[in-house]
Amino acid sequence: MFEAKFQSFADPAAANESAPRIKALRATLAEQGLAGFLVPRADAHQNEYVPRSAERLAWLTGFTGSAGFAVILATKAAIFVDGRYVIQVRGEIDPRVMTSLDISTIAPATWLAENAPDGGRIGYDPWLHTSGQIERFRKALEGKNVTLIPVDDNPIDAIWRDRPAEPIGSVTLYPARLAGETANAKIKRLRAQLGDADAALFSDPHAIAWTFNIRGADVAHTPIALCFALLPKTGKPTLFIDAEKLDAKTRAALEKFLDLSPPEALADALTRLGHDKATVLFDAATAPSKLVETLRAAGGAPKLVADPASLPKAVKNASELAGARAAHVRDGLALTRFLAWFSQAAPKGGLTEISAAQAVETFRREAGDLRDISFPTISAFGEHAAIPHYRVTEKSNLRIGKGVYLVDSGAQYLDGTTDVTRTVAIGRPSKQFREHYTRVLKGHIAIARAVFPKGVGGAQLDAFARAALWEAGLDFDHGTGHGVGVYLSVHEGPQRISRLDTTPLQPGMILSNEPGYYRAGDYGIRLENLVIVEKRDIKGGEREMYGFETITLAPFDLASIDPKLLSETEIDWLDAYHARVRKTLSPLADPKTRAWLRGATRKLLSD
Repeated sequence: MFEAKFQSFADPAAANESAPRIKALRATLAEQGLAGFLVPRADAHQNEYVPRSAERLAWLTGFTGSAGFAVILATKAAIFVDGRYVIQVRGEIDPRVMTSLDISTIAPATWLAENAPDGGRIGYDPWLHTSGQIERFRKALEGKNVTLIPVDDNPIDAIWRDRPAEPIGSVTLYPARLAGETANAKIKRLRAQLGDADAALFSDPHAIAWTFNIRGADVAHTPIALCFALLPKTGKPTLFIDAEKLDAKTRAALEKFLDLSPPEALADALTRLGHDKATVLFDAATAPSKLVETLRAAGGAPKLVADPASLPKAVKNASELAGARAAHVRDGLALTRFLAWFSQAAPKGGLTEISAAQAVETFRREAGDLRDISFPTISAFGEHAAIPHYRVTEKSNLRIGKGVYLVDSGAQYLDGTTDVTRTVAIGRPSKQFREHYTRVLKGHIAIARAVFPKGVGGAQLDAFARAALWEAGLDFDHGTGHGVGVYLSVHEGPQRISRLDTTPLQPGMILSNEPGYYRAGDYGIRLENLVIVEKRDIKGGEREMYGFETITLAPFDLASIDPKLLSETEIDWLDAYHARVRKTLSPLADPKTRAWLRGATRKLLSD
C-alpha cells in the first residue's frame, strides 16, 4: 500500500568492508610519509546533510550518523561520536579495526596527542576543517613532536574508486511572497554589518540561500545549493557556483544584483583581496581552513566571526511566519491521519518500523506541496526508541507489536519546514512507562508555557524541561530544542534550548520543544512541537517579556498519561492545546480521521 519515495532504507556500508578500506588508506598514507589522517564527517561547508560524494567517514568506517570524527593511525584507529550515536556506532563499525569513543569523554585532539607516534606527520584535508578545529588540534599537540600537514588531495578519494560525482542540483528562485524581503534589502542589511572589513566570505549554503532568495537540490532533506559567496563593502556580490546548476531564467534573475563565477575562481578572488591587504570576514563555524589560509598567504587579514546572516535568518519576518503556520496545518493533518491509521493498524500486527515510516511519509505526500522529508524519519519500536537518533535499516527493522512506538519526522514544504515527535503506547502501557511519559510531558508543557524577559537564552530555559525528570533522578542526553528554518535547515542556529547556548531568544525565532527520556534496552519517549518566540504583554510588568506560540498541531497519546502527576495548570494547557488541534484540523479531515481525532483530543479527565 505504501511506497517509500523520499526515504531510502538501504543498509549502510557493511562494517566488514572497513578493514580493507582502512588498510588501503594506511598504505596510501605511508606512501605520502604520513603517520595518520583526520577524517571528519563533513563537506567543505560543514553541512549537517552532505552530498554522497562527501560521505567519506561512512564509506571508510560504516558509521552513518550525522556527526562523527575518525582518526586513523598506522596501528590504531578511533571514531568519536556524541551521546546520540554511542549505541548506533557500535552496531555499524568493525570493532576489530576501530574503537568507538564518546566525544564528551575524550576529544579527538586529546586522543591523537596521546596516541600519535613521536615525530609523526598527521594529514588533514583543509577543505573539510575550519580554522578553529585545526587550532584545537594544534594546541592539543603542543609539546609533542607531532606535526599537522594540510593535504591538497584527500587520500580517501584516491582509494574510493566508485566515489559519486559532485552534485549539480538545479537552483530555483524562492518566491518573494514567501521570503517577505528582497535579496537587495538583505544584502544592504548584511553589508551594514561589515564594519571595518572590506568584504565577507559566505561559506554556509543556508545563509547564501536565505540572502539571495534561492533554493537548491544538492543534498538530501535540505534545499540548498553548494556554493560560496563574496560580499564586498561596495559593488555587486559574487556567487561562486557551478554554472550547470542555473537555467537561463534563474541566471538572468540573479545577474540583476550579483556576479556569477565558477567555484574554482574563488581562490584567485581571495588572493587578489590578499594582495590588496584586505580584511575579510569568515564564518568561524563553516569556513574551510583552506580559504582562510589562502587569504592569509596572499597578505590579507582574515577575521573569524559569526556568520553575519545567521541571526537575521533566524528571526523570521511576518511572511515567513505565516508560511510556517500554514505548513504546520497541512503537516498536522497528515500526521494526525497517520496516528489515526496507526491506532487501528498497529494492534493487528503486521506493521514494521519501515512500513510505519513509509506510511507517515505517504500521508505527507497526500497532504500536498511536499518537496522532501526534512530528515530521515525516526521510526522506532521498543528498545530502538531508546536510541535518540535511531535510523531503521532492512537489517534492524523490527515488527511492531505491543509496546512503545516513537516516530520523529518532518517535512519540507515550500512555505515551511516541520519537525514533530510523538510517542504512543500499543496495548496497555505499564505504570512505569506512564510515569516517565508524563514527566516528559510536564517538561514539554513547562517550555510551552514559559515566560521570560528579553535577553534570556536557551541555557536559562533548558532546566524547565528537565525539572520533572530530575525529581525522579532521570534526565536525557540531548538538547531540549534547536532552531528551525523556513524551507531550509530543520536544524538551524544560532538559537537553541540547551545547557550550552546563551544566544538571546528574539521574537520570530522558531525552535523545537523536545524533552525526552530513554530507558536503554526497553523504550524511549520524546515529545516534540515547534514553537515561535513571541512578545508577551503582562499587566503591570516592568520588563519586555517573551513567550512561545506552539505551531505544531497533533494529539499527544492520552492513554500514556498519568493525570495524577499533572497539575491543574498543566491539564488546562493540555486540554486547550488539544481543543485547538481539534478545531483547526477537524474541518479538514476525512470523517474517519475526524471521529478518531474527537476522541484523541478529548479532555484528559473527561473519563
